[in-house]
Amino acid sequence: MILGEYTSKLQEKNRVVMPKKFRSEIGDNIIITKGYEECLIVVPLDKWDLMIKDIISKPFTVSSVRDTSRFILGSANDINLDEQGRFVIGSSLIEHANLSGEIIFLGLMNFIEVWDFSKWKEREKYLRDSGANIANELSSLDVS
Repeated sequence: MILGEYTSKLQEKNRVVMPKKFRSEIGDNIIITKGYEECLIVVPLDKWDLMIKDIISKPFTVSSVRDTSRFILGSANDINLDEQGRFVIGSSLIEHANLSGEIIFLGLMNFIEVWDFSKWKEREKYLRDSGANIANELSSLDVS
């Protein structure tokens, strides 16, 4: 299970080090792609099929399915971590998430989000301030 929050720094040539705790849980082969709210998503290669199953199982004729495929699948990169857990984030992904300097890795059970530090602090404040409203929305979802 991938859990926790860790900081790292975006290094020269868009290189970053995956937190050691996460490396032991996700292995050396990952997929990195665009996420919503200006973050990136990192998925262990062995969980990628499960994550995209809902997207690819829907009819291609539905425009929102095509758009989601373009957004998530079209920007996905297959990455192999080096011996020190380093990897390079492509420039289009850096631009999407506005990454510079300090970054945050968030473990969310089956995947990791990567945030620019200041963007994450903004989002975290929103989550704190909106917690009751978010809980109310979740309670009204029909998950059956």
